[in-house]
Amino acid sequence: MAKGTKGKKTITERELHKRMLELWERGKSELCEVRVSEIHGRGVYATRDIPAEEKIIEYVGELIDKDESGQRGIDQAEKAELHGDAAVYIFTVSKKYDIDGNFPWNTARLINHSCEPNCEAWQTGKRIHIHSLRDIKEGDELTFDYGFDIECYEDHPCLCGRAGCIGYIVSREQWDQLDERLGRGKYAGKAS
Repeated sequence: MAKGTKGKKTITERELHKRMLELWERGKSELCEVRVSEIHGRGVYATRDIPAEEKIIEYVGELIDKDESGQRGIDQAEKAELHGDAAVYIFTVSKKYDIDGNFPWNTARLINHSCEPNCEAWQTGKRIHIHSLRDIKEGDELTFDYGFDIECYEDHPCLCGRAGCIGYIVSREQWDQLDERLGRGKYAGKAS
């Protein structure tokens, strides 16, 4: 690898192409496909019955440091104000790194949030795989808990439509705090 600006390593086009092909291949799954979603825009659906704890698909993308991740988040927020496109596909991996999954071939990026998810993200090293939490029927939409922080809850209303919906995309560990902030009973199930 050649040295680029500020001592960072740069990769050749051939190496970049090879890495992208590897990620594209890792991001495939015969267990799911993209369709229009009742929750939000597009979603990912089971193409066959999936048993509990089955590895369904890998969440793939570019491994980036926290500084780059923060900058991409700011850039996306600015873009959202201009064009309304608020999708951010950054997944936390560690204290130092995140995965930016904003690639058209990253099917897992389109898995929507639910307050009663049927999937969960499992991490192995710097890789993220989506696994089923329970048996999923063919045709069911795959969902997982995004686990967003309560500090920005107003920016993330939840549209999952589940009976136990808290009304906002907030990590389950912070539901009590959200209910307190909203001045309502425990898990009222509806947005204020």
